[in-house]
Amino acid sequence: MIIVGMLACFQLSAQTYDELISRAMDAVEKDSLSQAEGLFQQALRLEPANMRNALLFSNLGTIQRRMGKNKEALESYTLALNRTPYSITMLLNRASLYLEMDYKDKAYVDYCNVIDLDEKNAEALQFRAYIYMTRRQYQDAKVDYQRLLEVLPEDKTARIGMAMVNQKLHRYHESLEEFNRLIVDYPKDVSLLKARAELEVEMNTPELALLDLESAVKLAPHDEELYVMCGEIYLTLGRKREAYTAFEKAVEMGVPRSLLHEQLKKARSK
Repeated sequence: MIIVGMLACFQLSAQTYDELISRAMDAVEKDSLSQAEGLFQQALRLEPANMRNALLFSNLGTIQRRMGKNKEALESYTLALNRTPYSITMLLNRASLYLEMDYKDKAYVDYCNVIDLDEKNAEALQFRAYIYMTRRQYQDAKVDYQRLLEVLPEDKTARIGMAMVNQKLHRYHESLEEFNRLIVDYPKDVSLLKARAELEVEMNTPELALLDLESAVKLAPHDEELYVMCGEIYLTLGRKREAYTAFEKAVEMGVPRSLLHEQLKKARSK
């Protein structure tokens, strides 16, 4: 047993950098992520100065991320970028992980660095625009969405972003025109009907909003949010019986009655 153990250790130490990487990649293909992680770490320890270690750290970070080890993945991505600071792929990987971990400011820096390297990078433009939206920097978000649409004119996410940013800037007619075009292109997308309904409420055209929500209910009759939205609009119109019916339907669909207590109270009042 002792001899076998010593032999196994000798064989392990004799494995080359390339052999460890090859075994790690095989393990990834078999979805043996823990094994792949260990093999990449062995290769990095074996040749810490190897020029290819930036890619190994990047791959290690992706494996750790898939395993839910986000802190370790972040460290691996950072070590990769310490070696190749101008790698767009590695910057995007770390930025998306920062965003996943709700480190928006750090993600923003990485996305800015990507755009400095490639001003038409669609992923960086999309997510930097999203970060601007969360910061309420709507004009900056609009610039990024405009640039994204120059690269991908029919990109759905960018078009929705442009419609939403125009809404935030109170450019209602431009927002409405884009939502109209989107709904023509995606007539069964309930989220677009909801978004246009919210815009129509802001534009003080609640009857049009109700028409959109009624269309949405036909597509998604079990979506409780639709009934809540209808109820709110009915209340503003003074149509209390219809509001009460809509709120009760939402409760039937799964919305806790406690969350709608005030709305139901208003709908029942004379």
